[in-house]
Amino acid sequence: MVSSDKSISIRSVLLASQAVGISKISNLLESEDVLNALKTVKKLGINYYKKKNIYFIEGYGLNGFKIKKNTTINAGNSGTLARLILGLLVKSKNKVKLIGDKSLSKRDFSRVIKPLKNFGVNIKSKNNSLPIEITGSDFLRPITYNETIGSAQVKSCIILSALNTPGTTVIKSKFSRNHTELMLKFLKYPISVKKKKLDIIFIKGLKQFRAFKYNVPGDISSAAFFIVLTLLSNKSQIIIENVNINKSRIGIITILNKMGGEIKLKRKKIYNGEEIADIYVKSKTKLKSINCQSKLNSSAIDEFLIIFLVAAKAKGISKFKKLGEMNKKESKRLDLGIKFLRLIGIKVERFKNDINIHGNPDLNLTENYEIKNFLKDHRIFFLSCIAALTLGGKWKINDKKSANTSFPKFLNILKIIGAKIN
Repeated sequence: MVSSDKSISIRSVLLASQAVGISKISNLLESEDVLNALKTVKKLGINYYKKKNIYFIEGYGLNGFKIKKNTTINAGNSGTLARLILGLLVKSKNKVKLIGDKSLSKRDFSRVIKPLKNFGVNIKSKNNSLPIEITGSDFLRPITYNETIGSAQVKSCIILSALNTPGTTVIKSKFSRNHTELMLKFLKYPISVKKKKLDIIFIKGLKQFRAFKYNVPGDISSAAFFIVLTLLSNKSQIIIENVNINKSRIGIITILNKMGGEIKLKRKKIYNGEEIADIYVKSKTKLKSINCQSKLNSSAIDEFLIIFLVAAKAKGISKFKKLGEMNKKESKRLDLGIKFLRLIGIKVERFKNDINIHGNPDLNLTENYEIKNFLKDHRIFFLSCIAALTLGGKWKINDKKSANTSFPKFLNILKIIGAKIN
């Protein structure tokens, strides 16, 4: 099994901190981002402990944080944690300072600062980036907000803010990951979603919910690297068990199957509102290019780097459009993805946020390659490892510690399936 779902792991910790009673979360991803989420709620007065493979988190209900004066919390590299925790601080009587690592401190927070101010929160930042200082309000007001980016982090920040706000908050949102909505529905919280051209989300505030049990499924973003490893390897097949196949996350499967892949979902079932399945993959010797529709972007935004690698081996010119959101991630992934492709000899044409990748089905690397100056992005590290294993050449890949952000067992699993790693 691949690593547990990072998005759901972080959300389960944050929602457990707001529930009444002791929540029990099993199979929680123990990556740096999730461990930072646990450290964050502990610093805000929430106790937890681990017994065997279960985390016990004791919540005191909505606005149950016990926040000391001059509190500083560090989100590390996690944009999900940083943006979502702001939504749970909207009633903090004491000022809280939010910081992060060098990469996170470069990322845009205006997208959550604006709606938080609309709620009536006092929030300060230079250049709309970290560090951020936030002080809550006793006079929050519900808002109606148009979320035009298609960002699950923005949407979730607003939803979590609405939990502590009287009245009904309404979000008109572009399609994006819906883990927060599904988890709240599982908790029987009064949240509803009407699907039209946009998702129209209604959240009633100030409704307490009880502690819960949750078993975190596998992460499709982590599975993606083994899907592509199998697809590009010779006479290979793999079954990856118990993976979250939420429709807002499986764009990579749709895209790769359109490119000639053979990826099937088996043993589907619903668990606590989320759909999970086993993923079956079989290698393919002939892959074709794709004219990728931009409507698939949000459901594959974290997987485009590894999709680019498949495009590099496909016959023809693959076209991808409106990928600017990739540059809002842990690094400027669109820029660095193009740099990576050119490093391995692939022709890439760029038109602002659109790119054309000229595939080479006969691509076989024989030279020495070193991956450095890629801002320690965990997904670029994973991409480089898969490229080395499928394309040949001799590789020196730096920043292996970056794997701890989302998939600490990545290299161990590669070794188990036969990869030679020094």
